[in-house]
Amino acid sequence: MLIDSFDRVHNYLRISLTDNCNLRCFYCMPEEDYEFTPHSRLMQPEEIESLAKLFVDNGVSKIRLTGGEPLVRKDAADIILRLSKLPVKLTLTTNATRLHDFVDVLEEAKVSSLNISLDTLDSDKFNIITRRDSFKKVMDNILLMIDRNFHVKVNVVVMKGMNEHEINDFVAWTKDVPVHVRFIEFMPFEGNRWTSNQVFTWKEMLEEISRKYSPVALKGDIHDTAKKYSIEGHKGTFAIISTMSSPFCAGCNRMRLTADGKMKNCLFSQEETDLLTALRKGDDVLPLIQDSIRSKAKELGGQFTKDFEKIHTEDLHNRSMISIGG
Repeated sequence: MLIDSFDRVHNYLRISLTDNCNLRCFYCMPEEDYEFTPHSRLMQPEEIESLAKLFVDNGVSKIRLTGGEPLVRKDAADIILRLSKLPVKLTLTTNATRLHDFVDVLEEAKVSSLNISLDTLDSDKFNIITRRDSFKKVMDNILLMIDRNFHVKVNVVVMKGMNEHEINDFVAWTKDVPVHVRFIEFMPFEGNRWTSNQVFTWKEMLEEISRKYSPVALKGDIHDTAKKYSIEGHKGTFAIISTMSSPFCAGCNRMRLTADGKMKNCLFSQEETDLLTALRKGDDVLPLIQDSIRSKAKELGGQFTKDFEKIHTEDLHNRSMISIGG
């Protein structure tokens, strides 16, 4: 098992397949004309499989594939099917624009749960946020995956002045559709022009929802990143990921591999460990993984605290969200 100095067991690995994406969400991608990582510097399918197997041999039981947009990789299907042979729960985070081309692959790989990014239910605002006209395609694919019996979670990054007034529209969507909406507090990353006054907190979200509904808190797990709720008579549920106002680091079991093969022991960690170079040189990679986990900070990458109003983004050292992996 991979255990850090705070006795947290790490059994959940997130693997970014690419930092490329066919959308241009401003909070994720610093600029419209972004310089993506050359293919030769990305982990190749057999390298991803080799590293994933090493993590699984050391206790990982869940793998999530992320990006950028993971399904823009030409070899995405090959990677998915390779990893499906490992004894893990395999999941995927996607913007849903290409899901219609991958339904059969995902079913064959027994990927039963999907996280789909969608920050607005308004097509015009979708164009503003993503800088692309793909709202109908995304909505059609969400409904397609639900119809094909996938467990669909919709990730909504809530930003003051942008979409906080849509929170109850998303909750209303869960009444007749078995979709599971997850509201996410806006987080700081390189180039996303984050400021603390844009954060709409967990408590503010719950207050807004409670003006119209009577949410019931659901029992959680120590490893949960989301505080889950149900509403009587609704087929779906909603949850809130309170990274900024109420961090959940005490139960963290997650590790990340960037598309270029760097290991991050926390989403906000400044340090990275180059596993891909070591793998290509034929070095023993396991000690690097173990050292990375042992050096993990107690919370939030050691870079800030839950007093997010005091964060100075110029003092944070991290990648952009798209180059880390969602």
